[in-house]
Amino acid sequence: MKLRSQLANLPFKHAFTISKGTKTHQPSFLVELDFMGKIGYGEAPAISYYNIPVEKMQADLEARKQMAEKFAYTEPARYWHYLHHLFPNNGFLVCALDIASWDMYGRLRRTPLYQLFNADPAKMPITDYTIGIDSNEKMLAKMAEMPWPVYKIKLGTDRDIDILRTLRSATDKPLRVDANAAWTKEEALEKIKVFADLGVEFVEQPLAKDDWDGMAWLYERSPLPLMADESCVFENDVARCAGRFHGINIKLTKCTGITPALRMISEARQKGLQIMLGCMNESTIGSAALAHLSPLVDYLDMDGPLLLAEDLATGLTFDYGQVSMPQGPGLGITLLPGVFPDEAGAEDA
Repeated sequence: MKLRSQLANLPFKHAFTISKGTKTHQPSFLVELDFMGKIGYGEAPAISYYNIPVEKMQADLEARKQMAEKFAYTEPARYWHYLHHLFPNNGFLVCALDIASWDMYGRLRRTPLYQLFNADPAKMPITDYTIGIDSNEKMLAKMAEMPWPVYKIKLGTDRDIDILRTLRSATDKPLRVDANAAWTKEEALEKIKVFADLGVEFVEQPLAKDDWDGMAWLYERSPLPLMADESCVFENDVARCAGRFHGINIKLTKCTGITPALRMISEARQKGLQIMLGCMNESTIGSAALAHLSPLVDYLDMDGPLLLAEDLATGLTFDYGQVSMPQGPGLGITLLPGVFPDEAGAEDA
C-alpha cells in the first residue's frame, strides 16, 4: 500500500457558533490510500476541544507511515484493528484511514459501500440543516436562506427559550435542539418542558458528557427524547447510554471510523436505542461515508457540505433534505482537481 496525506482549511458560508465557541473555517485532514492501483480517500475534521489538530494527525501518520503501508491488506475490519493499535492516541487519524480503507475496498470489489453494508437507499433518512448560535435576526435569516424540512438548532445561551420561540414563529417544520453539554440538569428540564410545547423533536446532549447521574435523573423526567453526543464517543459508551438517553449520535471521526460505527449501530439496536448519524462539518469525502451508512439509522445530520463555502469532492447532491446515494464503487465520489498534488480529479473505478 501507498499512503499520502494533505491538509485543508475550508471556509464556512457563515461563522459557525455553538456553545463551545465560534469558527470561520473547518480544518480537515485528508488521506489517500493506494492498493493494487485502487485508490481510496478518507477525511477527519479537527475539532478544537478534542485537542487533535490536523498537524498532529499528519505528524503521527508520518512517524509510522511505513508500518501503516506494510500491513498485509485483506479487508477493512482487520486493517482498522491494526491501525487502532498503531495509533492508540489518535482516533481521528484512524478514522480518516478507515474511511479510505473502505473506499479502496469498495473499489477493489467494484461495489458501492451501501451494498456491502446491506443498506437499502430507500430507507435513507432526510438530513437536517444546522442553524448555529447567533442573534435572533441572523438565525431567522439563515433559515430563510435555506428552506428545509427539518432544522437542528444550536443552543447553550441565557436566551435559549427566546431563540426557540422566535424560530418557531417563523416555521412549522420540525426542530431539533443541540445544547452541546451546556446546561445543568435543572436548567435542562425547565427548557425542555418549554421546548416540548414548541414542537421540538428531540434534545441532543443537554448535560456535561460525564454527568451520568444527572442524565439518569433527566431521563426519568424529560418530556422529550434525549440523544447522546459527547457522552457517546466510543463503542463502550453505548451500553452506558441505555437508561440515560433515548438514543445516540454516532460521529465517525470520534468513534474512529466506519468499522466501529457498524458495531455501534448493531449494539444500539440490541439495546433499543434510537440512532442518529452526525457530522463534524466534513466535506463531501467524509459526508459520503455517512450517506452509505445512513439507511441503517433513524436520523441523519450530514449538512457539512451545505454549511461550507468550499468542497473537496463531488458525488453527493442535496434536494430539500433528501441526499442522493452515490452509486459508484466505494464512496462513489470524485475528488476535485488539486486536492492532492498531481491529482487530476479522476475517479478511480
